[in-house]
Amino acid sequence: MGIFSAKKTKNQYAKVTTKSKLTLDITESSQWKKCSKCNEIIYNEDLKNNLNVCPKCGNYFPLNAFERIELLIDERTFEEQDITLNSKDFLNFPMYKEKLEESIDKSRMLDAVISGSGKINGIDVNIAVMDFNFMGGSMGSVVGEKVTRILEKSLKEKVPAIVVASSGGARMQEGIVSLMQMAKTSGAVKRLNEEGVPFISVPVNPTTGGVTASFAMLGDVIITEPDALIGFAGPRVIEQTINQKLPKGFQRAEFLLEHGMVDIISERKDLKETIFRVLEKLV
Repeated sequence: MGIFSAKKTKNQYAKVTTKSKLTLDITESSQWKKCSKCNEIIYNEDLKNNLNVCPKCGNYFPLNAFERIELLIDERTFEEQDITLNSKDFLNFPMYKEKLEESIDKSRMLDAVISGSGKINGIDVNIAVMDFNFMGGSMGSVVGEKVTRILEKSLKEKVPAIVVASSGGARMQEGIVSLMQMAKTSGAVKRLNEEGVPFISVPVNPTTGGVTASFAMLGDVIITEPDALIGFAGPRVIEQTINQKLPKGFQRAEFLLEHGMVDIISERKDLKETIFRVLEKLV
């Protein structure tokens, strides 16, 4: 509710100044967004036309999986696969069914990843794109299975694989089954590597937990966007564990590039061309 308490009544809102009231109306409207970095109020259409990058300060807003595919894959070439796969509450975990239903309604997806085949500037690729809107992009059985299948499809067809990761880690509602996906996806990457089939990993903000600890950091080339948060545990947890102050920019894309953890940082507007140039060298 911005600067107001959720407990205030409608009559109490009438007492605020015009400037404060305008702020409330704009930030609550679906037509506007407030930049978390520069605090500017941005018209949604302007934000969309700028690839969800703040036109004032360059701050990166997230893209959903559909927008990522539109950004990267040539028009009318994407063919989705494994469309009907969806998670089950096989552990009878409290409220998991409800969370799945909420996420499906929110994201218009059956789980946290879309996979399929398409072309990037004419080059055939298989691609999986994760979506943080679906339960924080958590990796459960379906996410792990779909990522593995797209990697195995690339192995069979000898076509480059691309995975765009955005995740909070393993899905705790699926217990040890979610942790098994780390080994499964990593094994699929290893088979690609043994056969010399290119795998490009694109971890974007945020990519954390078991996804970072598995396929997201195993790419032949790892490409990310500016200021993306990529790590395993969060900075606060690490500081509390080691009782030391972490370096400035720790776990951000620029820090990781400097320390050899990622290979390329690409601005969003150049991401498709950057991937294409890498593919040209690999295929």
